Amino acid sequence: MTATLPFTPTPTPTPTRHANSEPGTRCAAVRDAAVREPTAHGAQHRPASRPELSDREVEVLIAWLACDSKREVTERLFLADSTVSTYIQRVRSKYDAVGRPARTKVRLLVRAVEDGYIGLDDL
Repeated sequence: MTATLPFTPTPTPTPTRHANSEPGTRCAAVRDAAVREPTAHGAQHRPASRPELSDREVEVLIAWLACDSKREVTERLFLADSTVSTYIQRVRSKYDAVGRPARTKVRLLVRAVEDGYIGLDDL
């Protein structure tokens, strides 16, 4: 004779949500990642909202990111201080326009690498 135990189903755990997550956010992030393409400079992904920078803007941006001061950039590229500032402001404005602000030098470096404008070997 076998004894039977009463069957009690185990409760299914309720999925937990992180405090800052909204429904669909993860799906949107996955979709965004799928749209990205590899870049020429070795960056992993290129976001779909990549601003169009001119060759001169990229040149000044690389010099500015590689130097410790705008003064060094002016000496290297034979530009006035105000011209360097104007180019950097234009680059920042273009990133703002596509919804990807870059208000610090580090954030601007990250954006430029993400978008394939520069590689770490350019610095």
